[in-house]
Amino acid sequence: MKRTIFFLSDRTGITAEALGETLLTQFPGVDFVRTSVPFLTSPDKAMAVLARIQAAERNDGAPPIVFSTLTDPQSQAVIASGTQFVFDLFGTWIEPLEKALGTQSSHTAGQMHGISDVNLYLRRVDALNFTLDHDDGLRPRDMHEADVILIGVSRSGKTPTCLYMAMHYHLKAANYPLDADELRFDTLPPCLRGVRDKLYGLSIDAEHLSRIRHGRRPNSRYASVEQCRTEVAGAQSLFRAVGIPYIDTTSISIEEIATTIQQHFAFARPYR
Repeated sequence: MKRTIFFLSDRTGITAEALGETLLTQFPGVDFVRTSVPFLTSPDKAMAVLARIQAAERNDGAPPIVFSTLTDPQSQAVIASGTQFVFDLFGTWIEPLEKALGTQSSHTAGQMHGISDVNLYLRRVDALNFTLDHDDGLRPRDMHEADVILIGVSRSGKTPTCLYMAMHYHLKAANYPLDADELRFDTLPPCLRGVRDKLYGLSIDAEHLSRIRHGRRPNSRYASVEQCRTEVAGAQSLFRAVGIPYIDTTSISIEEIATTIQQHFAFARPYR
């Protein structure tokens, strides 16, 4: 089964995609063809998008599914007037919230992803810059400035998790790769010994790690299952010996890894 999906927004479309994709995960048997339309800011633009939606319906023989976070009632009405399945992710909840709060909403686009708090925005930028500067063991002398330091073997998920935590939690997240030589001993590398309380380990299934590494260095010793098994076992032994909490990243998402770490350290979550 195949269905076309449209994500419509008068800003970036991130919210429409996030909410819509969450709902779509409940239908694994359907092949979804996705189209995202950000910055849909007028009824005229809505008419042009509606034409695309109707063309997709004629081509597919079934009406597309439309997820919308449009804040302009006129633009939303244009879309709703010409297709059958429009899920208004904004309007569905605004009226009940207005009643609950006893006040009218602003119907202003971009409130979620705009810069409403300059200091908070600058904090996120600072965290991202720090994380990029301290990726893969770079600038180890500055590790004490990090909020959290992820350690693990190469390709265990350290970099994407750090970037996610910087972007969404505004954390200065460094990471350090444990190489084969360092894993011969159940002791931390010298640059990490003074920041023991900031460390969190990432582990991974050796066979899965081998597949990932083969994509980077095919048929190398680095990617061999034997080498991956040795390194993963060494890293887990180090984590246990030093008492570092760790998580297996094999079958969980970056979001789940980051949230687990955030909860472990009880980092406050920024809400804008």
